[in-house]
Amino acid sequence: MAMITSPANPRIALLRSLQSGKGREAERLFLIEGPHLLAAALEAKITPQLLVYDPLALERTVEGRRLLERVADARASGAEVYEATAQAIERASDTRAPQGIVAAIALEDVAPDRLRARRRGRARPVLLALDALADPGNMGTILRSALAADVDEALLSVGSADPFAPKVVRAGAGAHFHLPIRAGLGWEEIGQRFACAPAVNDVLVAEASAPTPYDEINLAERVALIIGNEAHGVSREAAKLATRHVSIPMWNKVESLNAGIAASVILFEAARQRRERDRESMRPQASSNDAN
Repeated sequence: MAMITSPANPRIALLRSLQSGKGREAERLFLIEGPHLLAAALEAKITPQLLVYDPLALERTVEGRRLLERVADARASGAEVYEATAQAIERASDTRAPQGIVAAIALEDVAPDRLRARRRGRARPVLLALDALADPGNMGTILRSALAADVDEALLSVGSADPFAPKVVRAGAGAHFHLPIRAGLGWEEIGQRFACAPAVNDVLVAEASAPTPYDEINLAERVALIIGNEAHGVSREAAKLATRHVSIPMWNKVESLNAGIAASVILFEAARQRRERDRESMRPQASSNDAN
């Protein structure tokens, strides 16, 4: 196998182009980096279109050595695979400390309807909508929490950060391979998705000053949660869809939480309520004879 030694190699140039939204749109690909993300993609049965790795770098860690054993599997599944020098990897990488492997994933392979089809089999009551959420780290954190809390899908309004930007993908830690993400939506379209069967019972907006604590709401049923922009809060268009405004009670004069943390707190409360509901439904009901 020929090794890529030049940072000017066309395949390295392709990977580097995926650092920009324009490049991702033109190639219909997005960038993943590091053994963890590549392993997550392969576990999700998603094969990269292009994979470039530095065998010396991967051999330095246990995770990297394990991944080396799977590179051949990726090639057998159709990935275009090349060894490369550290200098070439650094050119393709979006991080200051490259982890020895960079790959390109087709956007089509994580299309929301395709992921929805793969996730069938369990009701997921919560829809999550992000209102012009601008910070890539916040977005990645929220998407990771959304997957962990078993959210149905994430709806991103126009003006939100690109969910497939490298920093978002890294912070998402594999969420992109499982969670349906619909980006670039207007609020009319988001409202239509709220109304699609099964329609949501409540549309919640998280606001620090709201009078109703989040844990007093029934989150085990079909609900939508809107998280607003970090600086400006919820837009007028999003607020029109809200049926309730909820807050997270806080101590010690803390006025607000980071958007990623606030979203995670509410999403995991919804997951807790669903688990409790499921436990209650499995408990044997006392009969009238038992009571006598």
